[in-house]
Amino acid sequence: MAVSPRGLYLRVGILILAGLGLGLGFILFFTADKLGRNTKTYETYLRESVQGLDVGAAVRFRGVQLGQVTDINLVATVYQPPPTGISPAYQRVLVRFAIDLSRLRDAPDMERAVQAGLRIRLASTGLTGVTYLELDFVDPERFPVEAPPWTPEYPVIPSIPSTVAQVTNVAEEMARRISDLPIEQVLNDMVGLMTDLRRQVNEGEVAQASRAAEEMLTTVRKTVTDLNLPRLSAELQATIAEARQLIGSPEVRSTVRNANLAMERLQQGMQRLPAAIAQVESAARSINNTVSDVNADLTPTLQDLRAASGNLRDTTERLRRSPGAALLAPPPPPPGWARGGR
Repeated sequence: MAVSPRGLYLRVGILILAGLGLGLGFILFFTADKLGRNTKTYETYLRESVQGLDVGAAVRFRGVQLGQVTDINLVATVYQPPPTGISPAYQRVLVRFAIDLSRLRDAPDMERAVQAGLRIRLASTGLTGVTYLELDFVDPERFPVEAPPWTPEYPVIPSIPSTVAQVTNVAEEMARRISDLPIEQVLNDMVGLMTDLRRQVNEGEVAQASRAAEEMLTTVRKTVTDLNLPRLSAELQATIAEARQLIGSPEVRSTVRNANLAMERLQQGMQRLPAAIAQVESAARSINNTVSDVNADLTPTLQDLRAASGNLRDTTERLRRSPGAALLAPPPPPPGWARGGR
């Protein structure tokens, strides 16, 4: 049965419309979560290999997906390096990613977040899992912000080495330090040290000290044997028993009791001592006052006795020198007041 051209055109048109519908369905299916999204693009610069990271990879913050990678390129391809040569900064990998702001309550202030320590690094779901970008806060003093020598087209979130890169760097640094060690010299020093130690143990001061220690141990062992420790221990126990008996005897108890009584009497005497001292001080003050009064009374008498003694001494001296003149001399002349009265 022949098909009319009109029917053929109708079938072809239906097939074309069905194909367009299927294509549009596939497009809507794969981009349904991307339409109407409020996103903002950022960029970062990685120093390590981005093997396994592809466009469309997730950008997560502590496991929560916030965006995806939109572009991966070389810094030297996007930003023109200086003519003097490619510096290490231009040898990095440029990664741009979009953050879905609808996943956040407010638009993030990335500048303040970066100052607070927001950094991005490569991560994976396992040792051989899918690679993605991970956002997290770290110590900003340990990972400071480095200003790039070009003008970025988008806001920059600084990157830090991934955990694998940090472990690799530490292993490489340890391997470099180990390779820099003078292994042969260290081995030679160890061999020399072992030789010297063996010589000291066999012939040197260590051997002498060992022999001296053996002799001292022998002497100590002989001394302990001569002491007869069991007999000495028995005598010590007997002495302790006798001391206990002596302490518990009536004589010792009586002596202790008398000593206690003497101490009590001494304490009572010490208590009466301040009053006795006060009485002695009062008597001393009375004696001092009496002595002061006696001195005041005796002072004129002593002065008279001193004058009389002086006169007697003069008279005795005249009698010793000229007894006759002293006895036959005329009387002394009268005083002036007597002569004037005449």
